[in-house]
Amino acid sequence: MAKSIEEKVEEHYKDCLKELGITYYGKTQASQLNESIANALKEAPSKSGGSGNNYPDIMLMLKSRKLNRYIPVMIEAKGGKNKLEKLDKEGNIEQVKLWDSDSKEGAKNPHKKGDPNFNSIEKYAVNGAYHYAKIILEDEHCNYDEVIFIGVNGTKLTKNNEVADPEHKVYYLSRSNKMQPKYVKDLDKSWDLMKADNLESLFDVIDKLTLSEEELEALTSKTEDQLEKAVKKIHQEIYDNASLRNVLTTNEKLYLFSGLIMAGLKTDGIVQLKPEKLDGNIDDDDNDGTTILKKISSFLKKRNSNNYKVKMVMDLLSPIFTKKFLWENNNGESLIKHIFTNIHSEVIPLLESDLQLDFTGKILNSLNDWVSIENDKQNDVVLTPRYVTKLMVKLTRTDMNSYVWDTAMGSGGFLVSAMDEMFKDAKEKIQDKKKLEEKLEHIKKEQLLGVELLGNIYILAVLNMILMGDGASKMKNGDSHKIYDNLEFPANVFLLNPPYSADGKGFNFVAEAFSKMQKGYGVILIQENAGSGAGLPYTKKILDHNTLVASIHMPNDLFNGKSSVQTAIYVFKVNKPHDVKKAVTFIDFSEDGYSRQNRKKASQEVNLRDTDNAKARYQEVIDHVLGNIPDTKYYTEANGKLIKDRITLGGNDWTFSQHVVIDPMPTEEDFKKTVADYLSWKVSQLMQDGIDNG
Repeated sequence: MAKSIEEKVEEHYKDCLKELGITYYGKTQASQLNESIANALKEAPSKSGGSGNNYPDIMLMLKSRKLNRYIPVMIEAKGGKNKLEKLDKEGNIEQVKLWDSDSKEGAKNPHKKGDPNFNSIEKYAVNGAYHYAKIILEDEHCNYDEVIFIGVNGTKLTKNNEVADPEHKVYYLSRSNKMQPKYVKDLDKSWDLMKADNLESLFDVIDKLTLSEEELEALTSKTEDQLEKAVKKIHQEIYDNASLRNVLTTNEKLYLFSGLIMAGLKTDGIVQLKPEKLDGNIDDDDNDGTTILKKISSFLKKRNSNNYKVKMVMDLLSPIFTKKFLWENNNGESLIKHIFTNIHSEVIPLLESDLQLDFTGKILNSLNDWVSIENDKQNDVVLTPRYVTKLMVKLTRTDMNSYVWDTAMGSGGFLVSAMDEMFKDAKEKIQDKKKLEEKLEHIKKEQLLGVELLGNIYILAVLNMILMGDGASKMKNGDSHKIYDNLEFPANVFLLNPPYSADGKGFNFVAEAFSKMQKGYGVILIQENAGSGAGLPYTKKILDHNTLVASIHMPNDLFNGKSSVQTAIYVFKVNKPHDVKKAVTFIDFSEDGYSRQNRKKASQEVNLRDTDNAKARYQEVIDHVLGNIPDTKYYTEANGKLIKDRITLGGNDWTFSQHVVIDPMPTEEDFKKTVADYLSWKVSQLMQDGIDNG
C-alpha cells in the first residue's frame, strides 16, 4: 500500500492560504477561530461515531465587516489515490451508511449487519469536511447559517518533496439551501476569491447557488420517504411490543408521536432535549413523562402559541405521558425514553430540514396503515396526498396575497402546500430583505385559516403549522358550520377535501364557504358522484352565484387502499353566477402517470412511483384549467381525454363521463379491424377444412 502524503498535502494548502494573506488555524486551534465552533466540534460525535473530539485539519473564517457576514471554512486533507471524495449511487456526498453484513471473525473493526458505517467520513477528504460543516450548522449554540467546506488531496511528491498533483473540491452549505451541499465551481482553479479584497465577489457566487425547483422537489420526495420509513419502523416496534400493543389506542399513538416530536425539536432559548436527559425517575411527580410534558409546554409557548392552544394540546397529551407503564423504569430505561431515542435520531432531523411538508399527515397515514382512527366511523379521515394538494393550490391561482382557508383541514396539508406556494411567490417578487421577512410573517399569521372538528387530528395540524415556524396561525378546533357568524377573514382561495358522509357528500361545506367569499377560486376534491346528483341541493344552489370552471376525473386508486371512493376535482370561480353558454373543461385524469400499491410496510418510494411522466401530466392539467397552452399532449380533444362542453344549472351533470359523446358511425380503423378479424377467422376455417379433408 502506497504511503499517505496527507501531511504534505496539508502543508501545501496552508502555504496557499499564506500566499493569499488568509489567517488559518490547525487541528487543535478551534477555540482561536471561534469558541462556539470549538465547543460544537468537541461535543458532537467524531468522524468514527464515537464521543471523541473532531479535529478539522485546517479552519478559517471569511470575514466581511462591511457586509456583516462571517462564513466558517472547514478543510480536511487526505493523501492517497482516489481519496478526495466518495459519492453514493445518487451522486450525493456519502456520510454514515449501514453495514450490509457482519464483519469476519477477528476483524480489526468488528461490526454487525445494520451497524453504522463511518468509513466514508473517515477516509475521504470532502466527506470528512462535510461532517464538520454539518456539526456547525446543526449545533444550537453556533449562530451560523452557512459554511464552506473543502476536501484537499494529493498522491505524489516531486523531487523537491512537494505535492505534484494537488486537488481540491469546494462546497457551500447553508440553511437557505435546506442543508444541501452546492458545488462551488468558481474555486476549482484557485482560492483567489477567498482573499479579503475579493469576498464580495465570492458572496455573489455562492448566493447564486440556490436549489432549483427540480432539486427541491427531489429533496422533498426523498425526505418524505425517509420520514415514512422512520415512522413505520418505530411503529412496527410499538406494534411488536406486547406491553404496548393493546394498551395504546391509535389516537394515543398519535398523541405519543406528536408529543415526543414537540419535546425534541430545537427551540430558541431552551436547551434541546437529548435522550440521555431522560433519567428514568420513578416518582409520580418527577419522571420521564413529566419531563416530556414540561418540554412540550415550553415548546408551544416559545413558538408563540396562545394560552388556549397550549391548554388544548396539554389537555390532550397529559393523560398519555402520565401513564405509569410508559414512564416507569424497565431494565434501565422507560418506554418513553426508548421511543424518544428513535424519534430523536431518525425523525427529528427530518422535521428540522426546513421543508414545507405535511409531515404529520405522513405520520397519521403511516399509523392508519395498521389500524383505523377510532372516531372515524365513516372512513372520512383520508388525507390528501401532497402532490394532489400542490395541484389544487396551483389551480386556485394562489399567490403571496391570497387568503386561504380550509374548513375540514385534517392535518393541514392544503394549508402547508398553500403556504409553500405563497412563500415562493413572495421570494420571487420582493427583493428587500426586511419587507420579505415581514410578508412571510404576515402570510403565516394572517393569511391562512383552518378548521378541524376532530381533536386528535387537529393536534396534528397544530404541530404541522408549528413546524412551518408558526404557532399562532388561525386554526380552530370545532364545528366549521358554526364559525361564520363571528369570522372576519377575507378568503379568496378555498381548498377542501370534505367528509363524504356530510350533506351533499360534503358540498354543504362548499356552499357555506362560497357564501362568505367576495372573489377568488375554490377547488374541491370530492366523491365524483356529488357532481351527478348526489350533491344536491347544494350543487344547484352553488351555480346561482359561482361558476364551474373545470371537472377533473381522478385516478380510482388515488388514496391507495385507504379509501375506495371514486373522486373528482371541481374548480370554481367564486361570486360569479354560472353562464350556461360558457364551456366547462372536463379532463379524464384517470391515467396520471403514477403507479400505486398499498404495501403497509413499504415506503412511499415503493408505493408511489412515477412510471409515465407524472410531473408533466400534472402540469398539463394545470395549463388546461388556467387557459395556458400545454407543452405536452396527454389530454386532448383528439384522444378523448379532454372535453369542452356546457352544463345545465341543475347541478347534476358535472362528471366527465356525462359529457362523453359516443359516435355510432364506425371509423376507418373500426372497418380495418373488422375486416382483419374476418380474414383471420376465414383463414382458420379453411385450414381446419384442409385438416379435416386430409
